[in-house]
Amino acid sequence: MVVAMNNHDQLAALEEIAGRLRAEDIPYSLFGGWAVDFHIGRITRAHADIDIAVWAHDQPRLAALLIATTWRHRPDPDEDGYTCYQRGNLRLEVAFIARDAEGQIYTPLRSGRGEWPSDSFGDAVGQVEGVRARVVSLASLLADKSVPRADPTTREKDRADVASLRQRSEATVPPQPNER
Repeated sequence: MVVAMNNHDQLAALEEIAGRLRAEDIPYSLFGGWAVDFHIGRITRAHADIDIAVWAHDQPRLAALLIATTWRHRPDPDEDGYTCYQRGNLRLEVAFIARDAEGQIYTPLRSGRGEWPSDSFGDAVGQVEGVRARVVSLASLLADKSVPRADPTTREKDRADVASLRQRSEATVPPQPNER
């Protein structure tokens, strides 16, 4: 069972991770529930983890950086295209991405590939409580959160996230580019 951790502890960890990734020039994008909050500009709900996507070729550098900063590699037995790290009660899930010869970005999987919308990874940056982070595009996030899920709890979270994103996108402009 996944238990939601303290959002402010996660936000502090996210700020640290984003800063270290910037310092090491490792591109990343936040996705999932925290990306919703960073698009909206405030914490909307409790979160169980932090989800980021990084280029597959940066996996060794990312692993070294996380291990050096007291994160422990805690892979799930059935993970495919991603891996997990943990520090105390904080959980970081890292999805890996690659680009094919046509420029399409995907997550390499054992049985193929998981496609990302073509506009997923740009220069969008969101902010929550003074913490800035790169985020996947609003369109990508909406596409991901609109996929029907088998788990009723996840399905309900996704419904609420989509409603929050749609309400926000109708009221304001998207996050600003150029985090650096």
